[in-house]
Amino acid sequence: MPVTIRVRGSVTIPESELRWRFSRSSGPGGQHVNTSATAAELSFDVAGSPSLPESYRRRALERLAGRLTGGVLTIRAEEHRSQQRNRDAARERLAMLLHEATAPPPKPRRPTKPSRRVHERRLQNKRHRSELKRSRSTRWD
Repeated sequence: MPVTIRVRGSVTIPESELRWRFSRSSGPGGQHVNTSATAAELSFDVAGSPSLPESYRRRALERLAGRLTGGVLTIRAEEHRSQQRNRDAARERLAMLLHEATAPPPKPRRPTKPSRRVHERRLQNKRHRSELKRSRSTRWD
């Protein structure tokens, strides 16, 4: 069964659009780490992907601009000792990044101001606190 990455709604990316590279991981692992290529590096061409609709592509290119190299997003996973677990971690990170990057822009904030009643209540409370504090400091002349 081919693995697909769900981006948003019905938009998915097939495994055929992903490019994998494997290398040795750093960190603990003893003799095993010196002989096996468990670190997974996943590359996805955001700019040239036929799976992404134009609006999603535009948003992703704009929001991920700092992470892209020539329109290609690269994710490296090496936190697990197994290559398969690192592949799964890289796929999850790609799905999460693309989900966040293709989200619709937030609704613009409509500025509001406090109601007259709230404003009056705040000033009344300030006057009350001021009077209370003033009454505590009795002068002994």
